Formats: sequence, structure tokens, C-alpha cells
Amino acid sequence: MVQKKNKQKPVVLSIAGYDPSSGAGITADIKTIAAHGCYGVTCITALTVQSTRGVFSVEPVEGRIISETLEQLANDVDLAAIKIGMLGSGEAAKAVAAFLKRHWLRRVVLDPILTSSSGTDLISKEGFRVLKERILTQVCAITPNIDEAAALTGLNVTNIAEMQAAALALRDLGVRNIVITGGHLDPPHDFVLLEDGRTATLEGERVITRSTHGTGCAFSTALACNLALGKTPLESAKNAKHFVDTALRNAPSIGKGVGSVL
Repeated sequence: MVQKKNKQKPVVLSIAGYDPSSGAGITADIKTIAAHGCYGVTCITALTVQSTRGVFSVEPVEGRIISETLEQLANDVDLAAIKIGMLGSGEAAKAVAAFLKRHWLRRVVLDPILTSSSGTDLISKEGFRVLKERILTQVCAITPNIDEAAALTGLNVTNIAEMQAAALALRDLGVRNIVITGGHLDPPHDFVLLEDGRTATLEGERVITRSTHGTGCAFSTALACNLALGKTPLESAKNAKHFVDTALRNAPSIGKGVGSVL
């Protein structure tokens, strides 16, 4: 009997917080990674107490634990791509920044999570500074929503023209590929600025659903998965938008608050 040789799945690392409702963070990333036929490994940066009704408290993970986890994973498996989500603390941000500097991995996607949809701060002031000064320049792509793009650039971001201005400002900060997501706009168009200077507007349609929790996590992780599968940054952004749109149209109705998109 001839044993069938299994094809190696691309390994995608999620560095993010833990959401016990599985709407966002590590557990949402694992679902997205699996849906793309990749294999997910993880490093938790913070524990949260939350449900579909919102975030109630955040407990950061020690920087030492984050550093050791990342080193063990990098020394054990071939990482095809990395997605960075919630960092939480300055300690966590410094640990991740140092890891990226030591390993210089090509396909790193940053979802610069600053606050939860319910308004809870998900990164400290020191963490934000480290993210802006040390992490932005080490990633392949960044996927801020309009509020995050505004916070990173100090600009108003409320329409496509302002998204383009913010993307140019982010490029001046050293970011190579920028996708500003417009999920809070109507219609929800995204704006893309690529490393080679090309731009694109990814058009979307508003999907009426209360299950929207984790759309940003799903988008950034889907983009990382597509990069891991060999797609270009623009193809990856288009595919990620289609993935999230499909997820919104088929989202489960979970909990008594804002349900999970996946």
C-alpha cells in the first residue's frame, strides 16, 4: 500500500489578543486561516473579558512570554506569513518589534487595533508609540479602518479622497502597502496604495446584519493568508474583501449583542 504524501500547508502566525466570544482576535484568526487552507499558529498578547456585548477588561501577557513564544515558533516552523492584531501593552509591542527586527520576515500584515467597537482602549499610549515608530516600518502591509488611519496620521478620514491622503501620509511613515478599510462608510469602499505607487478603490455594498464583530480581524488575516498562498498584495486585498463580504452575508447569529462575522 502506497502512503499518500500530504501537501504542506502554508503556516500563518497570528499575534493577537484572546476574545472568548470568538468574534475577533486569535480564535477568529484561526477560523479565517483554516478557511483559506492554511495552518494557524498563535501568540496571545492579551487576555480579554468580553462577549458580544463588549469588552469588559484586558489583561496583558508579559513581554517575556510573548518573546519566548515567538522565538520557539520561528525556530520550529517555516512561517509563510504573519498577522499582527491587538498588542495591548508597550511591553507586548516592544517584544513584537524586536522579534520582527531579529527575523525580518517578508509577509507581515499589521491590523493596528486601537479600540474595540464598544469603545475600550486596546493599546496603551506606550504601545501606540512603539507601533508607530518601530513596527510600521517592518511590515509588508497595514490594514487600518478609517478611525485608525486618522489616529496614525492626525488627518480626518471620512471619504475616498481623505483615505488617499491618509495612505500617502502612512507611506511617508515607512509603510509599503496600505489598505484603508471603509467598513464604517456607506458604501463601504476600501482604498489601496501599493508600494509601487499604484492605487485602487475596492468597491463594496452595505450588508445589513448585526453580526459584524471581527470584520477587521478577518480582513487582515485573510490578506495575510492570500500573501502566504503566493498572491500579490492587490490580489490579496481583493480576495480579503470578498471573503469578508461573503462572511457578512452568511454570518451566524450568536449572542445578545454584536455577533461574530465568522
